[in-house]
Amino acid sequence: MGDYSSYSDSELIALFNGDDDAAFKEIYQRYDKLLYIFAYRKLDDEDEAMDVVQDVFTGMLANRGNFMIKASLSAYLYKSVLNKILDLFRHQQTIKRYIAEGSHYIDVDTNDTDYLIREKDIREMIEKEIAAMPPRMRQAYELKHKFKHSPQEIAEQMGISEHTVKVQLQRALKHLRNRLGVVIFVIFILNK
Repeated sequence: MGDYSSYSDSELIALFNGDDDAAFKEIYQRYDKLLYIFAYRKLDDEDEAMDVVQDVFTGMLANRGNFMIKASLSAYLYKSVLNKILDLFRHQQTIKRYIAEGSHYIDVDTNDTDYLIREKDIREMIEKEIAAMPPRMRQAYELKHKFKHSPQEIAEQMGISEHTVKVQLQRALKHLRNRLGVVIFVIFILNK
């Protein structure tokens, strides 16, 4: 096998496509930390940054044998990491909007089925998290989003102030965002 550190990126790609594990290891060692730093600066989350970088390398392995790049290897890797980060941001924004609206449907404006999130899965997860809320918080959330009551109507029905209703609704949304963020990301990865 020998020392691969002196090989150029294009030589490593040729060896990698020929099932040379040492070539892949060299590519990984050459770019792993740099890509992680790049991803971390964009995401400000260590775990997500590591996951994104691992996904890029896993994608390379999945395409071994016919792995082709148009530009340089470094450009390909950085662009792949950036695309995964943008996908992650897109999905997080979609989910935040979905939860904030209290809707139980989702419309993802893309033809690529890799980016579709199943409405049924999301509805089930949201219902599970709503059921796990403290009773008064759940009641306020359901009156607002299921029955479309105004904060004033909710306050009258629950016998609490309108301000308390608004606080409960804010806490409910925060609860859902915190609890569903990672779950939605995992489902996105599994459905790829």
